[in-house]
Amino acid sequence: MIHRSAEATRAANLTYHLVPTPEWESIGDAEWYTPEAFDQDGFIHCTNGLDELIAVGNLFYTADPRDFTVLVLDVPAITSELRYDDGGEVYPHIYGPLNTSSVLGNLQVTRDSEGRFVSID
Repeated sequence: MIHRSAEATRAANLTYHLVPTPEWESIGDAEWYTPEAFDQDGFIHCTNGLDELIAVGNLFYTADPRDFTVLVLDVPAITSELRYDDGGEVYPHIYGPLNTSSVLGNLQVTRDSEGRFVSID
């Protein structure tokens, strides 16, 4: 389930979603998940490749002190529309709620004392 590059992630029919751990844990056994920013963005952000996901975390979330979790998503199992809005097919967007049955597992994020994302295990 761990794929460092966008190409390997696509080839495995997976994608990753970075979520604050308390937000993910708050949904419990719910069938559907929509992130905090869904109403504003209109879609769920995903990233192919864990190396790219670390870069995304450092670009957008270093000021957020919460712990973060990476959801490993089975792309064929996602029931809402998933499409790439970038030419490199690195950042898929899910246009609708995420069915939690498509979550294969999760990975923990390690951050340094200044909030930088350093690894995903």
